[in-house]
Amino acid sequence: MSRAAASILAFGVYLAVLGAGLLAAPNRMLALFGQPPTAEPWLRVLGLVSLVLGLYYVSAARGEVTPFFRSTIWGRGIGAVVLAALVVAKTAPAFVLLMAALDGLGALWTWRALGRS
Repeated sequence: MSRAAASILAFGVYLAVLGAGLLAAPNRMLALFGQPPTAEPWLRVLGLVSLVLGLYYVSAARGEVTPFFRSTIWGRGIGAVVLAALVVAKTAPAFVLLMAALDGLGALWTWRALGRS
């Protein structure tokens, strides 16, 4: 497995685990970050989307789908900037910066790995 594929695999596993947690037990996931419980369905919907997206990442990593790897760099970069902006604008809690950092660092890892390929 290439270094770029390993970076995509790691991000895919992160997304799938996050998604499974949000789908199966959203209030437990909220509690991990000190957030109040909710009865809204949107965290489960987001969990499903995250789980499926994570499985796409895992599949692309296993198949060495380099064009997908390249596409994720700008997508995760945009995600990192938007998540950070939401926190700065006080429309998202501070823990969202952790997700922004994971997106940004994951994109950087893939970008650097592709440069070495």
